[in-house]
Amino acid sequence: MKVFWKNANLRLKFGLIMMGLFIVLGFIVPLFPHVNPIIYNTFAKNLKPTAVNWLGTTALGQDIFWLLVESLRNSIMIGLIVAVIGTTVGVFVGLLSGFLGGFADRALMVLTDTFVVIPSLPILILMTSLMKGQASIIVLALTLGLFAWAWPARQVRAMALSLKERDFIQTAWFSGEGAIQTVFTEILPFVWTWALSNFMNAVLVAIASESSLAVLGLSPANLPTLGNMIQWSRERNAILLRQWNWIGPPVVLTIILFISLFLLITGYNEYQTMKRGR
Repeated sequence: MKVFWKNANLRLKFGLIMMGLFIVLGFIVPLFPHVNPIIYNTFAKNLKPTAVNWLGTTALGQDIFWLLVESLRNSIMIGLIVAVIGTTVGVFVGLLSGFLGGFADRALMVLTDTFVVIPSLPILILMTSLMKGQASIIVLALTLGLFAWAWPARQVRAMALSLKERDFIQTAWFSGEGAIQTVFTEILPFVWTWALSNFMNAVLVAIASESSLAVLGLSPANLPTLGNMIQWSRERNAILLRQWNWIGPPVVLTIILFISLFLLITGYNEYQTMKRGR
């Protein structure tokens, strides 16, 4: 870890620090005793920031700070679940398609291309509308993950097509390794670095997608997320009423979260480039 931190560039360090703070805020801070922020009329309405309510309260009598913490945690969880689904399925499909070739390759690529060309936003709008605003985090993440694996699968397939022509793959074949064993023991280690970078990018895209659906009023109405928190404040005219302590924190936190993920992704890619150049 000391060597990694010493060689890491400034963007990677800043991204790691910021994401660490977000993890603490979203997953450690909620462990402290607090009032459930989802319940209405817990406090007086539209309070300004005080020693008790650090960011004030909403028009529904909810504590904004704890609502923000809950929303951050759910947004990160959605991003992580979608990233796991998209990266895992994408890497698995791409490796099998590129390495097996033949009919399996054509069948998998037809399926992959279908999900690539289908416009995801109209489908997501339709699916979330059918859920009638009652979806859980898992259901919403699975819905978003449905479209998160196709592009990674195509990219991994291209990598697999190149790698399988290398001499060490032929050596693995002649040594008696099967197709699945060769994929996971010989090719997968070369894809791992790319997969980690794609995972971080998938987290960013998933949070952005959920926020877009929420601002359109299509995210589950009973699920606090950063996007939903912005939408709830808009529905109750927080901007017109100049309740900046309500609408401001989720907007600012979302922007900082996106910037942190972007710095983490670009910093990690630069770090890997530096390592390969040594």
